[in-house]
Amino acid sequence: MQRIGMVANLGKPRVREVALELIDFLESRGVRVLVSTSKAAALGHPEKGVPDRELAAADCLLALGGDGTLLRAARLVAGTATPILGINLGHLGFLTEIELAELYPAVGRLLGGDYRVEERMMLRGSVQRPDQPLVYQALNDVVVTKGAFSRMLRLEVYIGPSYLDTYPADGLIIASPTGSTAYSLSAGGPLVYPELQVVILTPICPHTLYSRPLVVPGEQQIRVLVHAQGAEVMVTVDGQQAWPLQNGDTLTVTRAAVPTRLIRLQNNNFYSLVREKLREGGNRQHEENQAPAANSGDYSPNPGNDPGTAGAGIK
Repeated sequence: MQRIGMVANLGKPRVREVALELIDFLESRGVRVLVSTSKAAALGHPEKGVPDRELAAADCLLALGGDGTLLRAARLVAGTATPILGINLGHLGFLTEIELAELYPAVGRLLGGDYRVEERMMLRGSVQRPDQPLVYQALNDVVVTKGAFSRMLRLEVYIGPSYLDTYPADGLIIASPTGSTAYSLSAGGPLVYPELQVVILTPICPHTLYSRPLVVPGEQQIRVLVHAQGAEVMVTVDGQQAWPLQNGDTLTVTRAAVPTRLIRLQNNNFYSLVREKLREGGNRQHEENQAPAANSGDYSPNPGNDPGTAGAGIK
């Protein structure tokens, strides 16, 4: 790999130091590192900044942070098939592949081509407007939800050409299999094997005795007609982007044409990951993970030129 992009959550502890070390590590091996213009400035190296479209065209993308950082990276490269390696400096880490302690051996394997790629279905959502339609992509979920006031929504749902139901509820989660371990799970939705091609519909606090989550084929179009006279309604994407909806709006969700491609280095399977991560419950202490020396393993032909633990800058 000659060009590697980097997306980093610089608000998390140690991410800035790790990002600077990792850039130094990669550049010492002849790899050009691409960083967004704003993040490059925040790292103190504006000369390394590139537009988002160039960042998305890298050979791969490194996401330093947690699952939220990886979700942002997935939307950044949506439609490009650029693979992503998630490096967990956060808490639960369902999507990220490696922990901080494994960083440099893992990057060495990446540079050596010793990895596999796992495809994850993405969702494409749209709301048609006369002036400017809303179009977006999500890896986890698209959610229709009420605003700050406790006013019930009425959400008229169609699967393909067929009318499903009108939910009196606080909202509706439309999740991919990847998103089945996120908000949908908290709202009572099922766990779904992440490589399946299905969509999960999970109502939020439905005011009925019979409403239950529903799993439908991924190739079917889902339409949600919003009935919310005088109520504040929002559509959110991966819990990170939000737009207001209007009474009478129709939200359409389909399977995106190009999946997210995640770089895998471990032999973990979904079932062991669920057992491990749900047992943790988000209580892991990221401070316990210490970065190894960058010259550990067989990936450092010039040990004297490699950074050690986090704290070194770009040389």
